[in-house]
Amino acid sequence: MSSNIRKPIYLDYNSTTPCDVEVVEVMLPFFNEQFGNASSKTHAYGWEAEEAVEYARQEIASLIGAHAQEIIFTSGATESINLAIRGVLDATDSAKHIITVATEHKAVLDVCRFMQSMGVELTILAVDNEGQIDLQQLESAITPQTKLIAAMFANNETGVILPIEEIGNIANRHGIPFLCDATQAVGKIHVDVKASQIDLMAFSSHKMYGPKGVGVLYIRKGDPKINLVPLQFGGGHERKLRSGTLNVPGIVGMGKAAALCKRRMAQDALMLKSLQQYFVDGITQINGVRLNLSVENTLPNVVNVCVGIKGGDRLLNMISKYVAASSGSACSSVLVEPSHVLKAMGISDDDALASIRFSFGRYTTKEDLDIVVGAIKKAVLSIQTNGVL
Repeated sequence: MSSNIRKPIYLDYNSTTPCDVEVVEVMLPFFNEQFGNASSKTHAYGWEAEEAVEYARQEIASLIGAHAQEIIFTSGATESINLAIRGVLDATDSAKHIITVATEHKAVLDVCRFMQSMGVELTILAVDNEGQIDLQQLESAITPQTKLIAAMFANNETGVILPIEEIGNIANRHGIPFLCDATQAVGKIHVDVKASQIDLMAFSSHKMYGPKGVGVLYIRKGDPKINLVPLQFGGGHERKLRSGTLNVPGIVGMGKAAALCKRRMAQDALMLKSLQQYFVDGITQINGVRLNLSVENTLPNVVNVCVGIKGGDRLLNMISKYVAASSGSACSSVLVEPSHVLKAMGISDDDALASIRFSFGRYTTKEDLDIVVGAIKKAVLSIQTNGVL
């Protein structure tokens, strides 16, 4: 594509974020100058790489209130989730039961359903029309066989924030490990694994202005010990839980991204909340467009709307010259079906298919949002009157 052609305005930050310039700068030397293997213990190249990895580990731990030795590097949140769920369940020979939530990411739900096919009992908690669970229902679902509770910090499609501290307290009181998918929360809002009594937490670098291909599984150290069986073997890297040569440039980039998020989080959150309300005020003025839920208890950068016409993808295609957004989770975008998240909230198939997620980020401006609202208004009016743009 020619460099002088204007790209559409990017409002799909929950899918992925651009690497911050400062992140790219710190990564570059580790591709061809400081290129050592962090596991090479006998020379300076390896020592240099190991030092960089451990520095990044500390920066990431600091962002979430953890200790550096509790951070395990993976290829991303999906791998971290698989390692956590399968690792915990494979570590016990007794009867097994998992509790999770209907609005979880497919990375959680699909692993849980796979484990169910292997004989594990599975309970999926319902949510209300605002995407919230009933904490009494959670507590009632616990049995002597419950080995894991999995609940996400903030939803990728709606931005809904669950009562994580309360969930963690329930899990802790019953002596059950609590896994939290915090992929959308880390770097955007305050996350403290100790205060929330989280035992295992997964998140990715590329959702927080870092590179793709690197993520973290936080594993609480202490008593009672969290026992995991690895998914892969060979070399004993990362406390023998995730063997394989470490992605040093990616880890260095994630460490820098974490440091930047910690420094900028409060400022960014205020800016994003202002943009969110500005966008809500504009888009809800369009005839037929309505919010799928209030934005009071959501991430500050997400707005999920029903556009009132059949097929949100159709509208997105029509305005693709002006805006890049999503009709659901990017990880499930190949599937032309209603969002399982919106359906779980009681939204009809037709309305779910007519829904679009807009997610903002560090580089979004009000001028961007004005252009997007204008493009949507024009497209919706055209469909409503003529059936075409």
